[in-house]
Amino acid sequence: MQSSDPAELADRSAVEYLPMEADSTRGEFRLEMWNRPIQVSCPEMLVRDAASGQELPTYLQAMLYYYLVTCDGTPASGQWIAFSELPDGRFYAQAFQGYTGLPLAQAFGEDLSAFSQAAETCLGERRYTFGDKAYAFQALPRVAVMVVLWQGDEDFSSTCQVLFDSSVSHCLPTDACAILGSHITKQLIKAHRR
Repeated sequence: MQSSDPAELADRSAVEYLPMEADSTRGEFRLEMWNRPIQVSCPEMLVRDAASGQELPTYLQAMLYYYLVTCDGTPASGQWIAFSELPDGRFYAQAFQGYTGLPLAQAFGEDLSAFSQAAETCLGERRYTFGDKAYAFQALPRVAVMVVLWQGDEDFSSTCQVLFDSSVSHCLPTDACAILGSHITKQLIKAHRR
């Protein structure tokens, strides 16, 4: 990544790059990750929360590196797919559902209001054409995820599913998408417990 042209990386990944005046290979990337402003120094590639100056957790830094290297400039499609539809996702889909959809359904069950409150706390945007309640979250500039809740009844339990914009494989490998799903699951449950 350090050997790549930073302006080209920025263009493909829809992030802002501010070069130092004397040297265009030195500067700073600016973007939002999960609606938080992030700064990445170049060429050092130190990833910090813009507001606090704190380094991001290692897994979020890795996610950002994956994104900057993988993103090929393909815009979001607006079409949503399940994890099983990602490249090689079918093999890992059951495990993914086990640590995303299942804990979300257990946390929120029949409580659509609690799900809405948690999603709005996490800056989700309401989507009206999916399930009983659904919220989309902007993980990275070209990467969106959606969490859908289907309310149960006397015969069936409530279910949840994390979906991805169908263009996500142009921005991240499938294993990074698994981390995104885990992250939004934990954030929603954490918001609910507060």
